[in-house]
Amino acid sequence: MSALTVHLDQLPDLVGRTLVSPDWLAITQERIDHFARATDDHQWIHVDPHRAALHSPFRTTVAHGFLTLSLVVPMLFELLQVEGARLVINYGANKVRFPAPVAVGSRLRLRAEILAVEAVEGGWQLTFRATVEVEGGSKPALAADILFRFYR
Repeated sequence: MSALTVHLDQLPDLVGRTLVSPDWLAITQERIDHFARATDDHQWIHVDPHRAALHSPFRTTVAHGFLTLSLVVPMLFELLQVEGARLVINYGANKVRFPAPVAVGSRLRLRAEILAVEAVEGGWQLTFRATVEVEGGSKPALAADILFRFYR
């Protein structure tokens, strides 16, 4: 499935629509380690596979919750392309929760329900409910309302 492509002025027509990633994204130890270096968050539960195997309730390393949150951006833009937008701003997030851990080796995908599209000066603000699903999991890894602004 290719991305849904719409023109900037068609964004209001998307309210109520749900987009789902067709592909799963693998979470590797390398990705977790890169995130740890970028954020200076080297907690052993993320970066020490040996210690995690012995002492973690998950028996393996797990991704940082904020790594999962950061992956929403590229996954969303694989699902939605907006023509006529010269600038896109990540405007924030509401009600961010991490209901389930993301163990190394897990595969994730995004379910994005478009909740609202509101006019802002020079463009539109899109609010979507992001649910990051773990393949085979009973709970999502992430549930959050994310806001983006698309400007002319």
